Amino acid sequence: MTESPVAVSAAWMPPARMQRIIVHWTAGAHKASDLDKAHYHILIQGDASLVRGIPTIDLNQAPAKKGYAAHTLNCNTGSIGVSLCCMAGAVESPFNAGKFPMTESQWDKLPVVLAALCERYSITPSPTTVLSHAEVQANLGIKQRGKWDIARLAFDPSVNGAKACGDIFRKRTAELLG
Repeated sequence: MTESPVAVSAAWMPPARMQRIIVHWTAGAHKASDLDKAHYHILIQGDASLVRGIPTIDLNQAPAKKGYAAHTLNCNTGSIGVSLCCMAGAVESPFNAGKFPMTESQWDKLPVVLAALCERYSITPSPTTVLSHAEVQANLGIKQRGKWDIARLAFDPSVNGAKACGDIFRKRTAELLG
């Protein structure tokens, strides 16, 4: 990866005190829908282009304000929501990536976006500060409703499990941050 962490517009990253970034997939198509834009701060479409969500990041700063991005059960305050537009119709077991599987270009763009956010909000990547929705219950102890995003990579079946996926994007994010 040779992209600079400047991949996210400064206008998309208002001043705020944020604690963590939670990564998701939309369980939708490769294009951001209006519903997707209402729930996440930054979306990565199937072609790796970025779309800004409707709620601004600062609305999720403690205390969360009206119109905040509701992306993770009982864990929105202090959390930035980043989502890959993909995985409509996906099934966890037996694994089926559905009609809109995560693309490798989305996956490659993710650490670039995460690095920009980490740099802007002084977040050091760790399993409790940069994690997937599938890791929230195990890593933060906040019960979720069986969310498995992101626990599989459609383009690389050798990667299996939320920790395995999270470890990869955290490592790549840390590498970009130097």
